[in-house]
Amino acid sequence: MKMDSIKMKKELEKRLTNSNRSFSFNKKKDELRIEHKQTGKGITISLPGIIAKWELQREKAIDEVVYYVEEGLQAMEGDIQLSGQEKNIFPVIRSTSFPSESEEGVSFLFDEHTAETRIYYALDLGTTYRLIDTKLIEKEGWVPERIKETALFNVRSLSTETKSDEVAGNTYYFLNKNDGYDASRILNEPFIKKMEQKIEGSMAVAVPHQDVLIIADIRNETGYDILAELTMSFFASGRVPITALSFLYENGEFEPIFILGKNQKK
Repeated sequence: MKMDSIKMKKELEKRLTNSNRSFSFNKKKDELRIEHKQTGKGITISLPGIIAKWELQREKAIDEVVYYVEEGLQAMEGDIQLSGQEKNIFPVIRSTSFPSESEEGVSFLFDEHTAETRIYYALDLGTTYRLIDTKLIEKEGWVPERIKETALFNVRSLSTETKSDEVAGNTYYFLNKNDGYDASRILNEPFIKKMEQKIEGSMAVAVPHQDVLIIADIRNETGYDILAELTMSFFASGRVPITALSFLYENGEFEPIFILGKNQKK
């Protein structure tokens, strides 16, 4: 069976239909928008990416999109408060191409991180989360520094248990708790410093998508190629992709590594 945008659109509309919702399809951009009729708030989804996943995962790909749209719309409808929710504020790593404002034009709170990544801040709502924007900060009367400090404090409380794999004399550590904040653990400085002490070769780090953090102990040139392949593979399969590039960690800084081909790095 071949799946095209029209079939995918119909399938998603069937699964997400609700008397409070309206659908609009942008044929030119291949995007479906689902909106709450009263508030006008909604979610726009790009269909080509879902079709590509459907070809690999079939129903699982559609189930996943439906789940996140449902959760996202519910989060938008609720009245969100920061006060009393301090322990549920976390940083999230996103690519630099991630939107800097909501669809309503309200700026998200974010910081530059590396040439490839940014740090956004989220309020965890249990099965979903809401990115913190300037409107919410003003409504609560908070200052951005308070949110940032709270988020960085909270990320240190998350488990840092890793699994490791040795390939061609190089060791790769994987952190994959699937709690939405695996990549965020790159901001847990004590944990990163502790890992640095274990590393015998060069330390490289990758955040291909939000649900994995890879730390590599690179002891030979082949190690870079393996890391590039691993990172690309995770990047292609991730629900929220971040970057296919890896980073060298030196003197407390993350520098992107460009793997130019067999054993050549820049």
